[in-house]
Amino acid sequence: MQINKILIANRGEIALRALKTIKEMGKEAIVVYSTADKDALYVKYADAAICIGNPRSSDSYLNIPAIISAAEISEADAIFPGYGFLSENQNFVEICEYHKLKFIGPSIQAMAIMSDKSKAKQVMQRAGVPVIPGSDGAIKDVKFAKELASKIGYPVIIKAAAGGGGRGMRVVEKEEDLEKAFWSAESEAVTAFGDGTMYMEKYILNPRHIEVQVLGDSHGNVIHVGERDCSMQRRHQKLIEESPAVLLDEKTRQKLHETAVKATKAIGYEGAGTFEFLVDKDLNFYFIEMNTRLQVEHCVSEMVSGLDLIEWMIRIAQGEKLPPQESINLNGHAIECRITAEDPNSFVPSPGEITKYICPGGRNIRMDSHVYQGYNVPPYYDSMIGKLIVWDSNREKAIHKMRIALEQLVIGGIKTTRDFHIQMMKNKDFISNNYDTNYLSKH
Repeated sequence: MQINKILIANRGEIALRALKTIKEMGKEAIVVYSTADKDALYVKYADAAICIGNPRSSDSYLNIPAIISAAEISEADAIFPGYGFLSENQNFVEICEYHKLKFIGPSIQAMAIMSDKSKAKQVMQRAGVPVIPGSDGAIKDVKFAKELASKIGYPVIIKAAAGGGGRGMRVVEKEEDLEKAFWSAESEAVTAFGDGTMYMEKYILNPRHIEVQVLGDSHGNVIHVGERDCSMQRRHQKLIEESPAVLLDEKTRQKLHETAVKATKAIGYEGAGTFEFLVDKDLNFYFIEMNTRLQVEHCVSEMVSGLDLIEWMIRIAQGEKLPPQESINLNGHAIECRITAEDPNSFVPSPGEITKYICPGGRNIRMDSHVYQGYNVPPYYDSMIGKLIVWDSNREKAIHKMRIALEQLVIGGIKTTRDFHIQMMKNKDFISNNYDTNYLSKH
């Protein structure tokens, strides 16, 4: 199938990022926007832009009828979902198929297998992928939760089956805290996802969060694009990502890549996806989830591989074959800092007008952002306003390059996390790679 017109069903940084690749491929890029985003750069640069509703996400970027109408009006062949919003919505994929719009992503079947985390765990176990000890499927009630926790041993973590972004998740260190944590997590899950199904796992102490980028095509071919270390987090939200994960030795790295490829083939996956693992102090790794979409941090994998992952998502959607694994050369070290419109001390959102904006440049420095001087950061959406990514021949040089790039980044008028990242690039524990996913909560 030849795709000529692609509608981008997203906003902000990823909409602009996708638009660039689509145009470079010689295709037409159509964007949708809410009334709050009428002055966004991606609206300005698109071949066609269609307003789909008011600022609230439910009225615009989650408004499936409006997005489908925009695709039909613009005569689009395909829809690129980006991340967040409708990117992992099976109902949306089904509606796209009904309207003969190619969804640039995995099939409904693959998405369905991996969207329910308790079911995904069972599938991975059958495929021989190591998983964290825990419940086989959903937890029925508090009594069952207590019995299981005492069997696998505290600490345990209770998670929402339909969860993400750290919501519907509680760590429990002793039995007397379990009941309160269970009801609290379930209530949060119902509010956030409309689904209170919970499951439980053994809580891995002081873990690292390592993920593997995979690509699968419609011909049964699967390749990996290396791994990323996403351990620098705040409340389960990633702040800094890098590739490769220098924590791993070569034997573990190879085994991790092979496991991710095997898991991708087991579910017949097509498109870009990410397998996420927790790695303990002994370098044992355990599957935690798969993201059946492009990740925010895909840029670091692009920097070390030279691939354009969005281009490959589109090429896969057209039925093209992936290149062989041997042709993918992973070189050097890349680091990404997520720049958000938040107070760097409290992480409270800071929307408003950007009065000054100077973007760093130079060799192997990349700023993926949709903002500009005079742009008004709306209060309705995620607070990320850009990603600063650098590449160098090794981690030490990449950290030094990132610090200089951050110091050259100027964003006036609002508070941002730029200064937090500058401090992290000077942090002795970060520099020496001596941290885990709980580092920021402890320091």
